[in-house]
Amino acid sequence: MIDPDGFRPNVGIIIIGEDDRLFWGRRVSRDGWQFPQGGIRTDETPEEAMLRELGEEVGLASHHVEVLGSTRGWLRYKLPDRLVRRRERPLCLGQKQVWFLLRLVAEEGSLRLDTHGQPEFDQWRWVDYWYPVNHVVHFKRRVYREALQELAHLIFPDAAPVSGSLQSRR
Repeated sequence: MIDPDGFRPNVGIIIIGEDDRLFWGRRVSRDGWQFPQGGIRTDETPEEAMLRELGEEVGLASHHVEVLGSTRGWLRYKLPDRLVRRRERPLCLGQKQVWFLLRLVAEEGSLRLDTHGQPEFDQWRWVDYWYPVNHVVHFKRRVYREALQELAHLIFPDAAPVSGSLQSRR
């Protein structure tokens, strides 16, 4: 499903673990790292799509997480010209996303990358809150910054952290 402006509806998922670090996944067979995300089907609400993608991409169900909030509206990014499939109709120029902020309330071992027939990630680790903004593929950086800025108050009521270090696991 592509909207009239050429954007595919999508959800983005930010998972917070201990010490307010974020889940950061490496895409299968690629060197790119990102948050879980996925398309919204025509018969789904954004929250339903988020829960489905959560299970497919990281093996979590609703009882494994607490939903802290979501962005108020769509955040959009355009694909670089080299990634736009000009021969496909309708033409997809990018994605529009509703972002969800979730807290992991289950054991870390509940995270599973192998629960879906075609896994999205092959590795993951916990990272500092702002780390993804500078390490996701360049065309998603503005949307990541906007999502993290909008949702920061839900876990940092006084002020979001300025910086931090990477902590690897897995």
